[in-house]
Amino acid sequence: MQNQNSKFKTQKDSHEHGSIVVPEITSRQRLDIFLSEHGWGARSQIQRMIDEGRVVVNGDVFFKASYRVKTGDQIEIRGAHESSSVISVAEVTESTEIFRRIRVIHEDAEYLVVEKPAGLLVHPTEAHESVTLSSWLVLQYPEIITVGESDMRPGIVHRLDKEASGLLVIARTQQMFEHLKQQFKERTVEKVYTVLVYGSVPTEHGVIDFIIDRGREGRMVARPNTEMTLRNITEDRSGKEALTEFDVLTRLVRYTLLSVKIHTGRMHQIRVHMYAYNHPVVGDTLYAQKGYLKKNDKVLGRLFLHASKLCFETLQGERVSYECALPHELQEFLDTLT
Repeated sequence: MQNQNSKFKTQKDSHEHGSIVVPEITSRQRLDIFLSEHGWGARSQIQRMIDEGRVVVNGDVFFKASYRVKTGDQIEIRGAHESSSVISVAEVTESTEIFRRIRVIHEDAEYLVVEKPAGLLVHPTEAHESVTLSSWLVLQYPEIITVGESDMRPGIVHRLDKEASGLLVIARTQQMFEHLKQQFKERTVEKVYTVLVYGSVPTEHGVIDFIIDRGREGRMVARPNTEMTLRNITEDRSGKEALTEFDVLTRLVRYTLLSVKIHTGRMHQIRVHMYAYNHPVVGDTLYAQKGYLKKNDKVLGRLFLHASKLCFETLQGERVSYECALPHELQEFLDTLT
């Protein structure tokens, strides 16, 4: 995202190349971060330019995004404005608007808990999106770039779907990253979601243990597994084990509001499980059943899936819990049904 108050010198020649002289700086930043913060694109885009040999530092072609810039470095970006690698005005506007909707629920030296808004990717996909939670993290907490297993996913140990909202924990140190990673592996992190589904769910409490596998065109598929139980979810079989537990919160005409706890973290788990259970999530366009959506229904425009509670253990061994209420657009939609 472009910094309007940048003090570095930028020049563009007739061939649409760009050149930068690094100003006096107090701390040495990574090359990709420096260029990203000064308006030359998202880090993923800049890394691609570096890989293509289009970034020159002091006359030498650089192939390392991790190079630490220093005062007086002369950086040339070849063909920067001839490609899509430079972030557009539309992307700057989009990021400004959606980044303002990110809420920091808790912050300390070891981790952050944030509330992600619907419409924001957690990290870039193979399409190299520039407006993501990970790009916001790097802008707000640049030191986080060294945390984790990939600088495309700094500090990130779990995800939410783009059109879902709610709580995420982000590690700020490598020690906390490894600690959280182990908790997710051991399934001791408690994740609770508030979910509105179509139809009248037949039981007040239920467990869905359908195995999940990858289907076609980005969809996951689920099939019943009557042998699987809450205490036995490690048996080797085709597809991956998945366990979703739910309780009914409110019954409405043609809808049911659920509190959903997932014991595994499969891609689209709640969405594909509820779809296979014949009660798809409201607002889901990927796992949708035509019979539930009526002609006069109000269009929600997002998933009614919100990560409302998150519990885990700190490095000090303290069990902590964070909660957040429904976003206003979900609460307003719910109010129209009551």
